[in-house]
Amino acid sequence: MAAEKLTAHAVILAGGRGTRFWPRSRTRTPKQLLNIVGADSMLQQTVARLQPFIPADRIWTVTNAEQSASVRKHLPASARKHILAEPVGRSTAAAIALAAIHIRHAQKSDALMAVLPADLYIAHPKKYAKIAQLALKVAHVPGRMVVLGIPPSRPDTGFGYIQCAKKAASTNPFPVFSVRAFQEKPDLQLAKKYVASGNYRWNAGMFFWRVSTFLDSLKKYLPKTYAALETLAATIGTRKYESKLRSIYPRLENIAVDYAILEPATREKRPSRVFMIPADIGWNDIGSWTAVHEQSTSAAHQNVLAGAGHMLEAEGNFIWSPTKFVAAIGIRDLVVVETPDALLICPRHRSQDVGKIVKWLEERGRKDLL
Repeated sequence: MAAEKLTAHAVILAGGRGTRFWPRSRTRTPKQLLNIVGADSMLQQTVARLQPFIPADRIWTVTNAEQSASVRKHLPASARKHILAEPVGRSTAAAIALAAIHIRHAQKSDALMAVLPADLYIAHPKKYAKIAQLALKVAHVPGRMVVLGIPPSRPDTGFGYIQCAKKAASTNPFPVFSVRAFQEKPDLQLAKKYVASGNYRWNAGMFFWRVSTFLDSLKKYLPKTYAALETLAATIGTRKYESKLRSIYPRLENIAVDYAILEPATREKRPSRVFMIPADIGWNDIGSWTAVHEQSTSAAHQNVLAGAGHMLEAEGNFIWSPTKFVAAIGIRDLVVVETPDALLICPRHRSQDVGKIVKWLEERGRKDLL
């Protein structure tokens, strides 16, 4: 009997705000819609990486109502009909489930899903495409879920970790390991132990599974969310859909897919259902202006200037001012980002705190700067 052939779809999660990239990142123009690294936006780069194995007309983008119009401008024409706008944010489990019921409806059968964040940088897209295609092949087996694991380059406390088996379950063309556990962001001492052990990887939030595998797991672990979305599924393509979406979505459980689905699946007493493929693909989550500086230069002491200008006795600075000539004298390790209505200045090592400025603006009702 011939093996069942399933069509692969991609789900891009593009609903975040990227507050640490203020003042460039705003409510309607978040990080994923900016050209943070390179000429294209992060979302455009994500779509381009999919071209070798998933065509644009099978790409689904989940965003929020405020950003959907802006997201549309960054997608190929054939992907624009598959924008799913959440009326309120409900984390990744609900966002992926929303896409799953739409893919099932469009396909009228089972299908494969690649779930990908919209705001990652990947330096080796060809290798990434080969690993992603292997992940889809592994996920073709009913009940299996696959995650890509990034080899840790340092004991970082800002990422979740994936603990995998010592020995690979298969090795062709890349090793595939069964997952023992998902670990939350550790303290520094624990992160050092993870890295030293050799069988931990960073969780980059890239997942692969059948639509049926995901929805069966959702029914098991988040039954209320599953039941609510099934009532929504019955209205897809009808006039009742939008009002039903607005009605049920705020009641869905607000939880990440890692905690809701993957962690309990790894604890089941049965043959492993969750697998990890190491992905040494030049990955960077570009989580701050400091990360942009690191990605843009080969040495910490070098300056990065986006726009015209001249640096005199200055080192290690990141300056974004594309419309003005910048003259910098005797400054070191600063981040300077200028927009028409705001100016950010901070030491490079404090760029993770930019989100605190956004929170301060929210508390004071400065919607003009958000």
